[in-house]
Amino acid sequence: MSFLVAEQIEHHYFSPSSVKIALKDVSFTVNEGEFISLIGPSGCGKTTLLSIVSGLLKPTTGDVKIDGKPPESQKSSIGYMLQQDYLFPWKTIEDNTLIGLKLNGKLNRETKENAIRFLRQIGLGDVEKSYPRQLSGGMRQRAALARTMAVQPKLLLLDEPFSALDYQTKLKLEDLVFHILRSYHKTAVLVTHDIAEAISMSDRILLFATNPGRLHKIFHVPEELRNTSPFESRTKDAHHELFGTIWKELESLEKEVR
Repeated sequence: MSFLVAEQIEHHYFSPSSVKIALKDVSFTVNEGEFISLIGPSGCGKTTLLSIVSGLLKPTTGDVKIDGKPPESQKSSIGYMLQQDYLFPWKTIEDNTLIGLKLNGKLNRETKENAIRFLRQIGLGDVEKSYPRQLSGGMRQRAALARTMAVQPKLLLLDEPFSALDYQTKLKLEDLVFHILRSYHKTAVLVTHDIAEAISMSDRILLFATNPGRLHKIFHVPEELRNTSPFESRTKDAHHELFGTIWKELESLEKEVR
């Protein structure tokens, strides 16, 4: 049985004078330990879909199941990492990392030790007592990853978490997140506008069309790319070929909108 199942998802946004269909008849599955990316033109409903999968938003019609249960019944098992780190500026990096555990009533000696161990694993052991303002953007995003992973989520939802970073830091964080998720066998869904990022990190890529938002096509990333780090993947011929294929498909979708 698939770990994540979305069936015939449709979502409407209502205003006093109109109805906007953000998503229409979206169905897909994700296996446990799989990494998928959602890409498509602006306004195709990617972030709306991520909010539905997280349980933050109820679809107008359709159904989502995570490990056989609705997402709203297991929010403590879902990790959400955003473009902004949203660290509390008045708390240390250690305290920020432990926030989720405290809110879920899971903070104890063992979970705290695991969280601190993870901080050190990703290179933040020497800044545990520092405050967010004392860290670079890349270090803050690593702290946000540590906070997300501390609650040991079954599913990670990543909404353009690297887009605000400089290119070199972005590539380093892609590699870090890729290896961490692989080593912990985590299931992940990434929303991104970066085709190269989607190819280098994913097992499959879901391309969405707009007006209304709908699943247009699914691309399977070749095994030789899935078995290499994101940085190395970008150097492969297969990466460039798939990039060209997706680019052309995306271009055709954007022409339809114009």
